[in-house]
Amino acid sequence: MSVTIRIEHALKQFGANTVIPDLSLQIREGEFFTLLGPSGCGKTTLLRMIAGFNTIEGGNFYFNDKLINDLDPAKRNIGMVFQNYAIFPHLTVRKNVEFGLENRKMGKAEKAALSDEFMKLVHVDEYADRMPDRLSGGQQQRVALARALVIKPDVLLMDEPLSNLDAKLRVEMRGIIKKIQNEVGITTVYVTHDQEEAMAVSDRIAVMSGGVIQHIGTPKDIYQRPANVFVATFIGRTNMLPGTLTVQDGKCAVRFSDGYTVPIENVQEQHRREQSIKISVRPEEFIVSTDATQGVPAKVSDSIFLGLNTHYKLTLHDGTEVETIQESSIDSIIPKGTEVFLQVKAEKINIFSEDGSVNLLRGVHDDKRGAE
Repeated sequence: MSVTIRIEHALKQFGANTVIPDLSLQIREGEFFTLLGPSGCGKTTLLRMIAGFNTIEGGNFYFNDKLINDLDPAKRNIGMVFQNYAIFPHLTVRKNVEFGLENRKMGKAEKAALSDEFMKLVHVDEYADRMPDRLSGGQQQRVALARALVIKPDVLLMDEPLSNLDAKLRVEMRGIIKKIQNEVGITTVYVTHDQEEAMAVSDRIAVMSGGVIQHIGTPKDIYQRPANVFVATFIGRTNMLPGTLTVQDGKCAVRFSDGYTVPIENVQEQHRREQSIKISVRPEEFIVSTDATQGVPAKVSDSIFLGLNTHYKLTLHDGTEVETIQESSIDSIIPKGTEVFLQVKAEKINIFSEDGSVNLLRGVHDDKRGAE
């Protein structure tokens, strides 16, 4: 059984320090939901409040319609996976997986059948009689996942589960975790600071900063139309440039600081006025041209050939450095020192208020507020 998790006006304090000031959130039944943000943003604290490991100074937490604020963690029917695996070094793989069943009223045969089922699910059944010190980090994390799932919890909580693995293994394990979560269909709350990891595994993501949720949405929504400058700069890479939003005869345009201007059609009605803005252009949203007559003038300062794509670093006339990603040319790489013009894919760029607090474009899907 999976549940919907509902959080209303959560408050968390450690002494005089307020870590989460006022947070509301709904996690849908069966979804893979990720809390993403930098260290100290409150994501692990919130996860531990859901688990019952941290006290709740204010607000209410529900599993479906059941208030769980004062419910003992052992009675919440949650499975947990930690970054340090937390498997018992003196027990075999099978005994580790069966550990969560010790307090369940079931016979040895039933325990063995359940442990077999979940060891097979995470592909560690061939190591059933091994001790943990004979397993790789990825295998140990799979054992921890099987142990969390074997009790058939209503909620699976995962706190930075891949952070101790090497880069190649992290990529492999995130695919395994997502596949297993899809098969089991359990409501999963996942904590990470790794943006790529969050994008790869999540149905939806809540981006957090300073104990406050900045944006809730699908990976696509958050990447393509971030709610504010913090989200734009935290998710993926972007070039943030000053500019002006102009309006003439009811039509909007974005003017870069050097005068390059592109029309833009999807500005929200309430923001259609001349104003200073911040322009977010992701590296793949630039078009680099050596023969154009208009655009943002720049000089190539470095290039890195990566097969399909070439990454360029360029310097604008005011000294600002920007990054671009271009499909690699079959004949040559643009040499260092070459003068170029940068144009933009106007339908893909984002523009923000001068203070960076709001995206001025339509199509921002933020589940905190709905579509704008």
